[in-house]
Amino acid sequence: MKKLNPLLICLLLMVTYSCRSGPIHIEDDLSPMELIQKAQEASDRNRLNDAIQFYQAIIDRFPSDIDSICAAEYEIAFIHYKQGNYDIAKEGFNNLLARYNEPDAALLPQQFRVLSNIVLERMDEIEASRRR
Repeated sequence: MKKLNPLLICLLLMVTYSCRSGPIHIEDDLSPMELIQKAQEASDRNRLNDAIQFYQAIIDRFPSDIDSICAAEYEIAFIHYKQGNYDIAKEGFNNLLARYNEPDAALLPQQFRVLSNIVLERMDEIEASRRR
């Protein structure tokens, strides 16, 4: 009987678990801050689809927590930007920026407006340089 190389087994396990893109289990009792923490941890481990699911849970579970929703919407759009999905990222940033045109815009966290505009400008620069 052939012995399997332990390094090969580890590599296969890493690829299997890092490529998982299905739904993850998210505990029902997590607060927005706990969900943000879990999303950041997933993002740090390059589990970007998991991070998006944690951020989406904030949007779905806490519809009246506008600060957390703005953070989650920004982070989802930023993940798409990092993945090179510029069309999806632009749509996310523009949807977030539309909130800042509503009557209660002064109550929104301003950092996400500023950051969204910066990333949108950066994407425009990248796309312009590709056309040259």
